[in-house]
Amino acid sequence: MLSFDIRTLESRAAQVDGTLPADDSVWQDDDPRPVAPIRATGRLSPAGSDRFYWSGRIEGAAAMDCRRCLTPTSVSVSEDLHLIFTDADDEEVDDPDVFRIPPRARELDLRPSIREQWLLAVPAFALCRDDCKGLCPHCGADLNAGDCGCRATADNGGAALRASGTDPS
Repeated sequence: MLSFDIRTLESRAAQVDGTLPADDSVWQDDDPRPVAPIRATGRLSPAGSDRFYWSGRIEGAAAMDCRRCLTPTSVSVSEDLHLIFTDADDEEVDDPDVFRIPPRARELDLRPSIREQWLLAVPAFALCRDDCKGLCPHCGADLNAGDCGCRATADNGGAALRASGTDPS
């Protein structure tokens, strides 16, 4: 469960143990999506008047393309969270670990904060494997499958520079 009754939270803590599916309405078109639901766990506690503290963790895997060969791959994502939720009038609202509770809200929905923390935790680039050879820069063949056979070599780039007269060597 990722949504909690605020009146209940004001008097006692709640265990967070839920999932955020990849097809949930909280996701936006350009977001890196999880390959399976993101698991969110932890404890949501009262932290003063109209304030709540979530100490927890999100875990999942992001669908990405390898930065070298463009093969679809997945990357494990795991992040510890320490977040504050407060009413809209709180002065700490500019803190990136503080999330606003909409005025007159009856429930505290963790999904938007999970989405934001997921976006921060997903790496910018992924590799399908550590020794990925990538694509041939000349013919585009996947060098992980073997030599492409095109006549281009890494030295040909230098030959083109020397022929143009701009090679610094």
